Amino acid sequence: MTDPVTKAREVLAEHRASIDNMDAILVYTLAERFKRTQAVGRLKAEYDLPPSDPTREGEQIARLESLSRDAGLDPEFTRKFLNFIIQEVIRHHEQYQENT
Repeated sequence: MTDPVTKAREVLAEHRASIDNMDAILVYTLAERFKRTQAVGRLKAEYDLPPSDPTREGEQIARLESLSRDAGLDPEFTRKFLNFIIQEVIRHHEQYQENT
């Protein structure tokens, strides 16, 4: 018979393995997202479009906050996370503008 502490450690290991898988999914998803936003940045630089699009950014934040509520995730966390990503994307777009 397995003692409770050993069983708890086994369950903990299962949870951690699942978390590790989710982290890998997040990293690869972010990498794919940034590939797309970098393509957008190059296109914007080529056609002298502004690096940032506040209307689109606001729409995205509202959309993802709604998705967060539906998923049971704190919308404030989602807004902060998306704002961080948006700032990084804008930084990349500005670099493309400077190098064009």
